[in-house]
Amino acid sequence: MNPAHVLILPGWKNSGPDHWQTLWEAADGYTRVEQHSWLHPLRGDWTARLEDVVLACEEPAVLVAHSLGCILVAAWASHSRNIHRVKGALLAAPPDVERDDVRDMLPSWAPVPMTRFPFESVVFASSDDPFCTAQRARQFASAWGSSCVDAGPHGHLNAESALADWPEAYLRLLQLKELTSPAIIPSHGTTPTP
Repeated sequence: MNPAHVLILPGWKNSGPDHWQTLWEAADGYTRVEQHSWLHPLRGDWTARLEDVVLACEEPAVLVAHSLGCILVAAWASHSRNIHRVKGALLAAPPDVERDDVRDMLPSWAPVPMTRFPFESVVFASSDDPFCTAQRARQFASAWGSSCVDAGPHGHLNAESALADWPEAYLRLLQLKELTSPAIIPSHGTTPTP
């Protein structure tokens, strides 16, 4: 698979230079989905941007989301008519945007879409994430049809968690990249060649 079609979806305030998403992007040539505003994220704006980037991919994409990026994937998947253009998603540390303290920081993001994804996905949840309990993360994973991995007590699974390039999650990403998926039907309606 073309590494450019592995889409990095950071959360609120973006992922800095020591974040595992940034390390993966730098090492493998993945594509960061840049948002209009990292400081004042609007669900509709972020979802529209993801739609544009997925549509620009020439083959099915793999999504690599952290924090608010996970809720972005759920929001996009619950409304897009182009979900067939994604073959897998790795979601780390989804925040509970329905919790009062998180909703105050991210007012346009509740409720959490609880629609099953039509693609393979895995949720990594920390046992001591300050923005989401492990139980709530498991509820998200169950609703989305995702497998759920207990990442242990590593906070919000970000740069402060000292995960470096996070080999455990990277192995799961490699598995998602190897998944087979149907050919994308071109938007102009011609039939793809086998």
